[in-house]
Amino acid sequence: MAVNGFAVAVVREDGRWHCTALEAAALDDLDAAITELRGQRSTGAVFGLLDVDDEFFVIVRPVPGGVSLLLSDAAAALDYDVAADVLDLLRVEVPEDDALDADDVWPEGDLGVLADLGLRAEELQVIVDDVDLYPDEQLEMIAQRCGFGTQLAALLDKQLR
Repeated sequence: MAVNGFAVAVVREDGRWHCTALEAAALDDLDAAITELRGQRSTGAVFGLLDVDDEFFVIVRPVPGGVSLLLSDAAAALDYDVAADVLDLLRVEVPEDDALDADDVWPEGDLGVLADLGLRAEELQVIVDDVDLYPDEQLEMIAQRCGFGTQLAALLDKQLR
């Protein structure tokens, strides 16, 4: 089954933001996303944004000795391998289907993943908890708050053409 959405590498180098598309495999293979992000050479911040089927998002940030992750909704692990892989790396059990309320979102991972870039954990929690927003809209808000909204919008506009 093909997964729709987008996968973007975000790099801050010399005070400037750059957004580039990741391979489509990053949307259903967490290891592919991590490997591709580790291949980005930068002395600044490097992280990935994955919008998977407009159902949920993942922030992937390679750090020394591992990776920092945020999954916007753990319930996605019931239907998507990439979400299950995130929970596996976080050592969190996949939620039971009957324990979930359709109106609730259940983020897992590091809400402070972008705190050093100006997006505090509390702000990110508010964005994740807003069930009226689609994942692409949530990622656009994150991009705006961190300062790379224009670069992300330009890349996504280019991809849609």
